[in-house]
Amino acid sequence: MSFSEPVSAPGGGRIRAYFQFIIAICYYFVAHLLARHAAQGLVGPEWSPLAEQAMLVFLLVLGYAAMGAWMDRQRGPIRVQGLDARAGWTSEAGMGLALGWAIALVCAIPLVVVGGIAVVLATQASAWGWLLADTAFFALWALAEEVAFRGYGFQRFVQSVGPVGGALGFAAFYAILQALLPGSSHASVAVSVVFSLILSTAYLRTRALWVSWGINFGWKASRALLLGLAVSGVSSHSPVVQGDPMGPFWLTGGGFGLDGTWLTALVFLAAWPVVYRLTRDLDYEYNAPVIVAGGIPVDLDAAAKQQHEAAMGSAEPAGPGLVQIMPVPGPVPVPVPMRAETGDESELGK
Repeated sequence: MSFSEPVSAPGGGRIRAYFQFIIAICYYFVAHLLARHAAQGLVGPEWSPLAEQAMLVFLLVLGYAAMGAWMDRQRGPIRVQGLDARAGWTSEAGMGLALGWAIALVCAIPLVVVGGIAVVLATQASAWGWLLADTAFFALWALAEEVAFRGYGFQRFVQSVGPVGGALGFAAFYAILQALLPGSSHASVAVSVVFSLILSTAYLRTRALWVSWGINFGWKASRALLLGLAVSGVSSHSPVVQGDPMGPFWLTGGGFGLDGTWLTALVFLAAWPVVYRLTRDLDYEYNAPVIVAGGIPVDLDAAAKQQHEAAMGSAEPAGPGLVQIMPVPGPVPVPVPMRAETGDESELGK
């Protein structure tokens, strides 16, 4: 497994980044507790799950943005978390949704072939209204997980231990939290580890949360809303479709759902290189090293011109020469009196 090295963020060395990671994890538990109590006090029990996830997303994004701006002097800390509304982000999210839906479909096909799924449909108009609310619930649930497990805390941990260590560490952390859920098993822990590694790979390859969020959302919502299956032991998410899988426990996961089967773990392992392959272009675009100029600046054009002139002579035309049309007359000679060869000096005066 190889990931591109993260871009160095301002704010110091690995020790400081590790303590920032600890602070981020502690804040996650505090935000989770505050969101749960606030939702129970503001709305009724039927709306409480949706309100809790909405408040949790708000607290996590706002809190981690404040940490990034204060402790790391980040410009645009929400964007740095991975929520970058860059060109093509909707396509990235759509690709993640397609991957999550495909994984859920591959895991559900053996249920249909071996034992089948008894499906009950609700046709009341109110059920379809609740379906929209449940869709928003899964979208916010997946977003909260991505901000918590691939956002600021994950980035600080990666800066401290490297991308491979960061992905493995957060996979173990996510698996521990999933192991605390009622009905969890060794298979569900294995699924959590591989699933977290896939999502971390998607983030590290794209430097944004859109692909990982799409996979997370597609995997959870497809099973619950389209097939009516249990998600992490909860089977009351879909008001329209209720599915009851029939087959052996190793295939259905019992009341815990497909999150607790070894088949799902194998499907995730097979999907891992697919995610790696599909994010190749995004990895090249957002992880390619930036070439920084160094050394002495050299004017290549001037150097080539100087070398050419040394070998071939100057190409510049010489200035116009002077052309002499007629000889220049010299000075006019002045006559000098000549002395007589005979006679005395008095005769010369005469």
